[in-house]
Amino acid sequence: MATTLVVSNDFPPRIGGIESFVADVCALLDNDVVVLTSSAPGAEAHDRALPYPVFRTAGLLLPTRSSTRTAVDLLRSSGATRVVFGAAAPLSLMAGPLRRAGALRQLGLSHGHETWWASVPGARTLLRRMADELDHLATISDYAAGRIAPALSASARQRMIRLAPPVDTALFRPDSTVRERPRCVAVGRFVTQKGFVTLLEAWQLVVGRWPASRPRPELVLVGDGPLRPRLNTMVASNALAEVVRFTGPLPRAEVVGQLRASDVFALPVRTRLAGLNPEGLGLGFIEAAACGLPVVVGDSGGAPETVLHGRSGYVVRSTDHREIAARLSELLTDPDRARRMGRIGREHVVARYGSDQAGCTLRQALEL
Repeated sequence: MATTLVVSNDFPPRIGGIESFVADVCALLDNDVVVLTSSAPGAEAHDRALPYPVFRTAGLLLPTRSSTRTAVDLLRSSGATRVVFGAAAPLSLMAGPLRRAGALRQLGLSHGHETWWASVPGARTLLRRMADELDHLATISDYAAGRIAPALSASARQRMIRLAPPVDTALFRPDSTVRERPRCVAVGRFVTQKGFVTLLEAWQLVVGRWPASRPRPELVLVGDGPLRPRLNTMVASNALAEVVRFTGPLPRAEVVGQLRASDVFALPVRTRLAGLNPEGLGLGFIEAAACGLPVVVGDSGGAPETVLHGRSGYVVRSTDHREIAARLSELLTDPDRARRMGRIGREHVVARYGSDQAGCTLRQALEL
């Protein structure tokens, strides 16, 4: 019998920060969970390898009457007494019926998108209602907490907790291998918010100014998404094929290898839709820092919280490709300084984002 029902649309084998976060939550609960999620390509083989049961709906998991009945039935049949919503909005609209069905403690994880729920009339009312039904609403960053809190009741605000994506610092660790050519890596979905277009514009400046006496640096782009054709065109039209490499989407275990084989991580994330779509935090930033890489991040949402500016990396203006290029050149041409900054970044991650802290917070919230 499982102690905790995890309800989430975002779950592997889909690749993404929220998916990784939810999988980590299951591990932090010693895999004593049962998961309700939506279908995904490759799910059958993936789920067979897991140490806990996964139940999948045919389509998108939404807080409809049918999905809520499914969640209630699963809570009862599994014997679970705790519920974790992988994304608080909108799935925690199920919290009331689950409470009446026997859920003793319920936790909603919020990410970046709940910040726009807190800003839009109607959605703001629903978010307030969801938070009132939960024992705790968790936020991944101080920025997200500041944006969400004003939309909540006084009682729900007092019950907010910070639960950032945990990082396994034994897995994400530095590699001391000396590389023949400097290497910058970026990991994320190829969408406008992540800033890949601006990063390529910056990279063209980096390689254009690169000292002829040194091996040319390489930029490795890990991921996929709707901007892939545009990025391919940029690489071809600017003669960057020899200094830019696409890996495609990779499972987390392979992302670790790409990070450990690099010298710098960069992703100039940006806020879109008039402030409604900021970066909540950025799992990739803290995983890279845990691997001992200095990190260059865009000044969007909670992303700057992952960096000690000037000490473990740099926070840059998201659309300023010249500033980004200058910071990248500075780090790639001074590997000793980059390594020093990387060590400070890893210490920051261990202190603030380690799995032990996250596990303790999670268990306290669920009273386990």
